[in-house]
Amino acid sequence: MKGKVYIVGAGPGDIGLLTVKGLRCLQKADVVVYDFHLNAQVLNYVNHDAEFIYAGKRGGQHHMTQDRINRTLVEKAGEGKIVCRLKGGDPFVFGRGGEEAEVLAGEGIEFEVVPGISSAIAAPAYAGIPLTHRSYSSSLAIVPGYEDVTKKESSIDWPRLATGVGTIVFLMAVRNISVVCRRLIENGRSPDTPVAVVRWGTRADQTTLVGNLKNIPGLVKENDIKPPAVMVVGDVVKLRERLKWYEKKSLFGQCILVTREHTAGFELLEELGAEIMEFHTIEIVPPDDWRELDRAIEKIDSYDWLIFTSVNGVKFFFQRLMDRGRDIRDLKGVRICAVGSKTASAIKKYGIKTDLVPEKFNAEGLIEAFVSELRTQNSELRTYSTEHRLKGIKILLPRAETAREVFPQKVRELGGEIDVFTAYRILKPEVHGKRLKRFLKKGKISIATFTSAATFNNFMEIMGEEALALLRDVVIAAIGPVTAKAVEKAGLKVHIMPRKATVDAMVKEIIERATKGQA
Repeated sequence: MKGKVYIVGAGPGDIGLLTVKGLRCLQKADVVVYDFHLNAQVLNYVNHDAEFIYAGKRGGQHHMTQDRINRTLVEKAGEGKIVCRLKGGDPFVFGRGGEEAEVLAGEGIEFEVVPGISSAIAAPAYAGIPLTHRSYSSSLAIVPGYEDVTKKESSIDWPRLATGVGTIVFLMAVRNISVVCRRLIENGRSPDTPVAVVRWGTRADQTTLVGNLKNIPGLVKENDIKPPAVMVVGDVVKLRERLKWYEKKSLFGQCILVTREHTAGFELLEELGAEIMEFHTIEIVPPDDWRELDRAIEKIDSYDWLIFTSVNGVKFFFQRLMDRGRDIRDLKGVRICAVGSKTASAIKKYGIKTDLVPEKFNAEGLIEAFVSELRTQNSELRTYSTEHRLKGIKILLPRAETAREVFPQKVRELGGEIDVFTAYRILKPEVHGKRLKRFLKKGKISIATFTSAATFNNFMEIMGEEALALLRDVVIAAIGPVTAKAVEKAGLKVHIMPRKATVDAMVKEIIERATKGQA
């Protein structure tokens, strides 16, 4: 059986510009063949069992030739696999998607084309430049700017292009910008025609230069603008000063590293203009053995309290509860404690009200709140000695395989009974980090966030000997004193540590610091 190929445009950089259909194709792909000019964060949405093949087409440098890419698509589809050919921008706008589709059609392989948002449109839009405007331009041409300057005959009709089109967008023109400007002027376009060059459009490091046909080559050289960049020629460029919106966002220019598995809670940073770079240093998986937790579930009605210290604890416990043929009715009479508002929200999704949420989101705060709550609810406990304040109380704590023993130990010291069983494990994923290292070395990461000691320690292991140097000039945000201690023990400084150990509190402090110009 032959498989199927989806030729998908991933957009120019902002991950939010990936289409819903493109995302669906990614998520069901067995094989993903992807290029350089796209936000590699989109690969985080791909099934982890998928095969990734880097085509690496970048400014004339090809990791794979076009012929080899074509053969790969045919071979993988021929194996009966679903293939996603992932391209930056739009596959049919100077993306050679048409050539790939022709090859697939010739081999009788089923394919679909999923359009993407071209950088020709998106980069000017993010720079505040409308390509058409009733008062400035009603015609548009999109032209490749990489044509060989040594060619005697050009495939571009320069006389008609120069004077017959209101707005001209050149893609990949930076290296030839002097020739492009000269050709336009020689063929009748005014040297004073406004020009904008937008590099890395829609990304945190977007840079926009504005000049005219006469001086833009010099400005590009002076500011060391390199590909990828989009060049816009025409009077619509005059609208930029009034219409630029992206660069006005309070966190524009910030690239924030998130080291946990999901970015939930960090969305506000993106809304304010920051770019989120996900690099998962932890992987959450089920335990090797469910037997201990299964025995606890079988006698769940014998517990007085069920305590959850994380959203993951909630997720894995309730999934196992249901896998064992039980449901929330079996928790009748068991009181629920959640460490953190996010954990409480996760519990609420199962239709269960949380009885206690400590003010301090750590083991010490949990003990303090727990003892106080029990003394309030049970007058008999007030008469117990300090050593036996939890006498007669039985607690179930499903949590990570490896965690601090402060709370369980204190419960036992106070006379209580507590069963601590593994609901999930935290592993270090198999990742190489080459791309992240490149970003850190170039100074593109402004803030690195760590939500647990495990996220930091695994990061250091993955980065290897260069880890300390890579983080030396980066603002570090850590949740809670335990995470901060791990960072400081490695010889680094923690710049942001919220009073509440939550992602929401961390995000708030990141915003405050960045808007004050400290990040």
